[in-house]
Amino acid sequence: MAMPKTEYIWMDGKYVMWDDAKIHILSHCIHYGTGVFEGFRCYKTSKGSVIFRLTEHTERLFNSAKIYRMDISYTQDEINNVTIEIIKKNRLEEAYIRPIVYRGYNELGVNPFTCPVCVAIATLQWGKYLGAEALENGVDVMVSSWNRMAPNTFPAMAKCCANYMNSQLIKMEAIVYGFVEGIALDNVGYVSEGSGENIFAIKNGVIHTPPLHASILPGITRDSIITIAKDLGIPLKEEMLTREFLYIADEVFFTGSAAEVTPIRTIDKIKIGEGKAGPTTKKLQKTFFDIIEGRREDKHNWLTKIG
Repeated sequence: MAMPKTEYIWMDGKYVMWDDAKIHILSHCIHYGTGVFEGFRCYKTSKGSVIFRLTEHTERLFNSAKIYRMDISYTQDEINNVTIEIIKKNRLEEAYIRPIVYRGYNELGVNPFTCPVCVAIATLQWGKYLGAEALENGVDVMVSSWNRMAPNTFPAMAKCCANYMNSQLIKMEAIVYGFVEGIALDNVGYVSEGSGENIFAIKNGVIHTPPLHASILPGITRDSIITIAKDLGIPLKEEMLTREFLYIADEVFFTGSAAEVTPIRTIDKIKIGEGKAGPTTKKLQKTFFDIIEGRREDKHNWLTKIG
């Protein structure tokens, strides 16, 4: 199914019509993956539309660009303001937001320095990433045969376009074998993350999640769930996890801006817990959405209102 269009995409200071938002075929990013991006959501609530953790996503975008020596010619505040304005201009009450910083057209060759650093922000109409029923019923996943990159190969802390070739291999393998998603291990066999999600496991009332050195992206929804768990008094450990630990966990779930908080019901066709969203997952999920939708105090200032 074709992606539903919105009216405008912001490109380097200009509001461009959706069908005119094009780049040259010889742009550096197409040939060498030289782009960094973000993905986050604007939610419709009873108190108006809000963007979840806008400033943190923009900060991570700039950090990713810094790692790849890409100088952005806008401030973080300017990008935040444009994000709000493009939502308004497209008359959206809720949206998935995709900023991207990429090396554009000048010359080919691995050296990227002569190619301009371009910035674009699009707003999409995108439903539940892992399926409409996933938040309640959970998803069936497999452990992928593809590992995450080793340290000092690709920087896992950068949300870089090139890294997602690895994610595609994980995702395609899962789909071909009849699963919704794949779980990748790191280069020495410990649990890393999904193709586009962080992962959590609950055992005997304790939440476990892989640390940053397990070749994971430092997820902002991941950070939100860690903070919520602390607020709720649920013990949580960031530690290396083995594959088999996931099989015997009481609950396992994914987090991500697209996936939000999605329970996992089976891994490699082994039922996890009761094979549906467990009580701790439901509690975290409910608190997460209660904050976003204004039923619980936003004490961490995660929400940016669209005026």
